[in-house]
Amino acid sequence: MQTQALSSQPLASAVRKARLRLTPFLALMFALSMLDRSNVGFVKQALQVDSNIGNAAFALGAGIFFIGYAVFEIPSNMMLHRVGAKLWLSRIMVTWGIASAAMMFAHNETAFYVLRFILGVAEAGFSPGVILYSTYWFPARERGKALGIYYFGVPVALVLGSPLSGYLMEVMGGLLGLRNWQWMFLIEGLAASVVGVIAFFYLVSKPRHAKWLTDAEKDALESAIAAEDRHKVAHGPTTALAALGNWNVLRFVAIYFAIQVSVYGVIFYLPTRISELTGTAIGAKVGFLTAIPWFCALVALRFVTGYADARGKHREVAVLMLVMAAAGIGFSTMGTHLVPVLFAFCVATIGFVVVQPLFWTLPTAYLSGTAAASGIALIGALGNLGGFIAPTLKTAVETLFQSQRAGMGALAVAGVIGVLLLLSIGMRGRRQEAGQLAASKTASR
Repeated sequence: MQTQALSSQPLASAVRKARLRLTPFLALMFALSMLDRSNVGFVKQALQVDSNIGNAAFALGAGIFFIGYAVFEIPSNMMLHRVGAKLWLSRIMVTWGIASAAMMFAHNETAFYVLRFILGVAEAGFSPGVILYSTYWFPARERGKALGIYYFGVPVALVLGSPLSGYLMEVMGGLLGLRNWQWMFLIEGLAASVVGVIAFFYLVSKPRHAKWLTDAEKDALESAIAAEDRHKVAHGPTTALAALGNWNVLRFVAIYFAIQVSVYGVIFYLPTRISELTGTAIGAKVGFLTAIPWFCALVALRFVTGYADARGKHREVAVLMLVMAAAGIGFSTMGTHLVPVLFAFCVATIGFVVVQPLFWTLPTAYLSGTAAASGIALIGALGNLGGFIAPTLKTAVETLFQSQRAGMGALAVAGVIGVLLLLSIGMRGRRQEAGQLAASKTASR
């Protein structure tokens, strides 16, 4: 019995071509997305000085992005399902690039809040849209690896983007009368818009429209996806409303929420923490040091997602990764020297980056059609509110206990809650994944 490899040569060829053609470009898009939503961490000190923004206001502004993101997530994914990924993903990218560049006008608290909210609205639906898009192209047993390549965008954004942001902050101040943080927002935002235009000409919405697939490859891939969809219809919700009220979908929301609290609690404050430990202002040196944890995650992504696909152990490996995230965040508070704290951040970053593509194999194995469009969007919308809660929660707990350790500890607790929720999926989740693999195998014959 062959469960770890695609048994149909045309299907295997189609998946390989799609993975090589689509996922690296999607990873580039995701890298720019992560850079534009997280680069606010690099301007924290300069922006607060120039715009008179306090810590609480910065935390609110950093997190308010996710309110706009959440409000428009479901409508955005429904539009993608209707008009196609090629048009909609490129539209999202062009508009969020413009909105990110406009952050250069954040001269006071009100402007900071409004522009961060607009950025969230502009980007709404991007990542859940790509997750939905992956279900059109990759059978269940290959989806973890494909999403793992897509999630390369997270560490790539911060391996390359951290030094870039630090460099721009160091050298661009005063040029043409603009502050260094204004140049950073302008350059990194417009880069996203340029790639968004290219995406319109590069992406293909469905396998049937791919000129780089043979007819046999198109038929094999569409048959495999259709077989999985029939299995999903028999075992999960089939309409948008059913998905929105489904208990398992709501549990996926809670898990993703816990993951995002861990992710953004670190992303927004890692540069500042490294700056404190090195005793230097945020610039090129801090940028390079901040890139180290993301490089570690980049290395781990390919191997761990490939292992989970090969063994069919997405849930179990996801649990292990989220345990690493919580432990790393917790231990990062216990040192005052750079090396052990940086090591703890490496452990945490590997955990919360790698857990995300593994997590998404679970709801995509359960949802199909319009239920997938709305359900994945709901998970992304409400789950991403963890990014809104994270900085506010961290600041509030620090204020309450008068301790930075307490703030990071709260983020670690969120990771532990996510672990418990993942464990609660239990045997039902494993049976669902096994059914998806069997359906894909049958279609490939």
